[in-house]
Amino acid sequence: MLYLLIPVYNEEKNISLLHKNITESLLKHEKFYVFSDDGSSDGSLDEIRRLFKNEKYTIISDGKNHGPGIAFNKGFNWILQNAVNENDRIVTMEADNTSDISILPAMVSISELGFDLVLASVYAQGGGFDKTSFFRKFISFGANMMMRYFFNINVLTISSFYRVYSLQIIKKINAKYAPVIENRGFICMLEVLLKAIRLNASVIEVPMKL
Repeated sequence: MLYLLIPVYNEEKNISLLHKNITESLLKHEKFYVFSDDGSSDGSLDEIRRLFKNEKYTIISDGKNHGPGIAFNKGFNWILQNAVNENDRIVTMEADNTSDISILPAMVSISELGFDLVLASVYAQGGGFDKTSFFRKFISFGANMMMRYFFNINVLTISSFYRVYSLQIIKKINAKYAPVIENRGFICMLEVLLKAIRLNASVIEVPMKL
């Protein structure tokens, strides 16, 4: 099973394109969509129910805004409680369609070769930014460089939501550090990456255009 874990916060206008992109990708894989709502106040959840009614999906929501870290952690916990196959994979991505779905088949195939964590990376050779301001590029690059130096890690992209995890590495992280994610904010992606590295996870990056 391939679990697609997608945090949602007021994405009503993006759900239709998201549905088209992700349901048409990886047609040979059995997919289950886990939408972790972070207190949306628009029609996001109604759109999900309408568009995904013929898909396997669940919505996790308590109606409150906690931050992306909590949304991801709730999703990981749901998958840990419901997954039954040791070879299952978990894809994490944003709901705003900034994740390049065209590289998802390659990311999943690489993950199935035995990698614990596959990262979509704008900094890997062949990746980059498209229609992004110089200031945003500078801030992103500087933040990644600082964190890589501070934590002494060789991964180029440390904050991207777009990843493929093996179920096994999430189980190991939960067993060692439970919860999987504690931080509420966007630094949650660095947190789970560091936990995986400390458990000797095999990590690889795939180039992506953002």
